[in-house]
Amino acid sequence: MRQIAVIAGDGIGKEVIPAGIRVLSSVCDLEFHELGWGSDLYLRTGAMMPEDGLHVLEDFDAIYLGAVGVPEVPDHVTLWGLLLPIRKALELSVNVRPVNLLRGVRGPLAGRGPDDIDMLFIRENTEGEYSGAGGRVHTGTPLEVAVEVPVFTRAAIERTVRYAFDRARERSGSLTSVTKSNASRYTYVLWDEVVEDVHQEYADVVMDRVLVDAMAARMVLRPDAVDVVVGSNLFADILTDLGAALQGGLGLAASGNIDPTGRHPSLFEPVHGSAPDIAGKGVANPMGAILSGAMMLRHLGELSAAQRIEAAVAQVTERGDALTADLGGTASTAEVTDAVMAAVAA
Repeated sequence: MRQIAVIAGDGIGKEVIPAGIRVLSSVCDLEFHELGWGSDLYLRTGAMMPEDGLHVLEDFDAIYLGAVGVPEVPDHVTLWGLLLPIRKALELSVNVRPVNLLRGVRGPLAGRGPDDIDMLFIRENTEGEYSGAGGRVHTGTPLEVAVEVPVFTRAAIERTVRYAFDRARERSGSLTSVTKSNASRYTYVLWDEVVEDVHQEYADVVMDRVLVDAMAARMVLRPDAVDVVVGSNLFADILTDLGAALQGGLGLAASGNIDPTGRHPSLFEPVHGSAPDIAGKGVANPMGAILSGAMMLRHLGELSAAQRIEAAVAQVTERGDALTADLGGTASTAEVTDAVMAAVAA
């Protein structure tokens, strides 16, 4: 039986992850282990996870994460205390974020429907702008200086880009690489060079390079022209939040943090945050967490089970009678989960 580490985290994470577990358990034989890490642990102990937390995670087949963050703890503390160390230590080098507008969901782009918005973003996930290299000096004085140094290595770029070319080959055969190499003449010029080198091995894939600002415009003006996109840690992070808006909101957005080598457990999480303003009210949208769970099943080789869940979520959105407030409905978290469960069982 597959062993899944569960980090529900904070806020609505504690509501949507149990919903996801209900759905996953209905289609697949999994054993879930709640670890209880997050801001509650930090407020008690000063740490987001135990000292041996990274070692503990190695024993699982996958990790299912909700969201972290509470108003009492600075966001950089929660992020650098849990998610980023996991990504780096477990070599979760690729972040995968699909952007799909489901039928029944009204997106913000007039005249655009599900056939126009079907994208897949591949994000370098361990270095770049989130490398953590830098520091502050003369803190609290008028001469204070803060330096944040992006770190790009050929090895990390290549493994991410190669993964993206593989996904492009599986889909439409086109890949867009997003950079800002006109302004960042070292890091992104290296990125462009690596992309060109890898492209030589994928002559059947059509590849173009687009500056990140132009890419944001393309996603809005010509979403049907966007298929597989590969970008740096920061750029793909920002663009995928725009993508989440195009697909109807963060409540629907799913993601996977992948170790393509399979040596370490990969981590799957909804894109949304902990949303403390609605936490505990039972109104959070569980679909992002459920779809992230489906991504986890797909990664574990449970393709049929993943497809059943994805089809069930699509049926619920198309029917439209069990949607949370972010999608224009009045249903609770539990009611949406019940609707997905019923669709899976049908």
